[in-house]
Amino acid sequence: MDQSVCILELLGVFFSILAWLFSLATNLMSQWLTLSTELLPAESYELGLWETCVVQDLGVQECRPYDSLLGLPPDIRLARILMCTATSTGLLAVMLAIPGMYVVNSCKGTETIRAKRTMKMIAGILGLATGVLVIIPVSYIAHLTVLRFFDESVPEVVPRWEFGQGLFWGWGAALMHLTAGLLLVSSCVCLQDESCPATTSLQRHTTGIELNHRKRTEYV
Repeated sequence: MDQSVCILELLGVFFSILAWLFSLATNLMSQWLTLSTELLPAESYELGLWETCVVQDLGVQECRPYDSLLGLPPDIRLARILMCTATSTGLLAVMLAIPGMYVVNSCKGTETIRAKRTMKMIAGILGLATGVLVIIPVSYIAHLTVLRFFDESVPEVVPRWEFGQGLFWGWGAALMHLTAGLLLVSSCVCLQDESCPATTSLQRHTTGIELNHRKRTEYV
């Protein structure tokens, strides 16, 4: 088997696991948007998908979850749904990619290689879909934040929300999900229907023993 296929699938699984951890952290992070005012310089506000927090200069942080799901803004509600879906599909991609690796267990022939390739292909497609599901809510909230920040109808005295770390973590997670999906799909394209080297060598060794046995029998 070509070593490039092993490298592609190892990198694909590595980026899949790392991307899922990033997307999970992005989903739970309360720093999607931040706000600070000149009236209260000792405090800053953070807004996430599940709670809002008040952070003081002394390091004290007080968070409060949202009271009602139906009372959420549409952008936060949409981001919740898409991020939860992305977390689930990302986990499913990891669970399919790991057993689909060529280095996991030992293959027993062409049928096993086809099954592994199918699992990796599905994992790669799920990885690409997860990347799209992550990048949509992150970019949409970022777009709304930019529009509201430069809204001329709002007085300059009114404080405005700005980008938080959660958005950058989300963009990073989406990029890693897309990279992982491309790597896994590429490893499936490069993998051919060939028998396992271990099985081939074993067959050759068995054939050699049979030939030696026949020669000895004919000689006797």
